[in-house]
Amino acid sequence: MKMPSHLHLGYTSTELAQSPYAAFFRDEMAPLPEHVKEALLTGGQAYELFPLVDHADELLEPGYWPLETGFGLGPDGSVQVFVLTQMPKVTPAMWDWWFAWHGSEAQRYKLWHPRAHISSKWADERSDLNHYIGRTSKVVEYVGPELLSLTIRFVAPAILGLDEARLKRQGEVAICARGGIAGTPMETGWLIHHLRPVEGGCEMRSRFWLGGNNVRPRGMDNAIGKLLGGVAAHFNPLKANQGADLLVHCAQEMNHLAGILPALYKKFGPHASA
Repeated sequence: MKMPSHLHLGYTSTELAQSPYAAFFRDEMAPLPEHVKEALLTGGQAYELFPLVDHADELLEPGYWPLETGFGLGPDGSVQVFVLTQMPKVTPAMWDWWFAWHGSEAQRYKLWHPRAHISSKWADERSDLNHYIGRTSKVVEYVGPELLSLTIRFVAPAILGLDEARLKRQGEVAICARGGIAGTPMETGWLIHHLRPVEGGCEMRSRFWLGGNNVRPRGMDNAIGKLLGGVAAHFNPLKANQGADLLVHCAQEMNHLAGILPALYKKFGPHASA
C-alpha cells in the first residue's frame, strides 16, 4: 500500500515539542538479541516444530516448547512465527494495561516501534475505555519493507482454549487476537503474546499462526468459512521472507517497549498520580 498523505513515520518536530509522550520516544533501537540473530541465520525450520493454534493451551504448562524463537512454512501455505523476549523489571500487568492504552493514539503506538509503527485507532472510535478484549484495533505499520493496513480483533484467552482462571492463579497474561487485512473480508491468522513472571521481571512468548488453514471470512468460523478461507489461502500462500520479517519486527518492538514500559506505566498507568 502507499502511505496516506496524512500519516507519517516517527514524531515530527512539533510532536517532539508538544506531545505528553515525547520523553518516551526513542528512535534509536537496541540490536537484536543473540537468540533472534541465531534464528534468522538458521532460516525457516521444519513445520512440525511449531505446534498449531489448537495447542495454545499448552503455553500454560511449565517449561518451554522445543522451539521458542524461529519461523516455518506449512504445507497449506501458512507461516508460523514464534519469538521469546526477556523483559527485566516488567510485569505481565504492565502489558495488559499497554494493550488497552496504546490503541487510542498514533503517538502512543509509535513508542512501541519508532521505525515501523504509523497509526493506531480503535474501530469503535472510543478512547475512554480501559480494556481491549472484544474490540478491534486498526493499525498501519511496516513489517519489513512492506507497509500494511491491518485489523487486530482481540478475543478472550478462553476462545483459544486457555484456562483464564489458571492464568490468573499463575500471575500470567495472554493477549489473544485474530488478525486480518483492513479493507478485505478475511481474517488471516491468530496471535498470542503470553506473559509469565520470571525472576527479575517477566518473559513474553509470542506466537503467530498466519495464512493457510487459519484464514476465514470474518464471522464465518464454520464449514463454509473453512472452505472459502482455504480457497483464499490457496491463491495467497505466504513466503519465508514474510516469516523472517515478522520475527524481526516482533523482536524489535517487544524489546524496545520493554525498555520504557515500567516508566510509561508509572507515568500513565492506572496508579499514576494526577
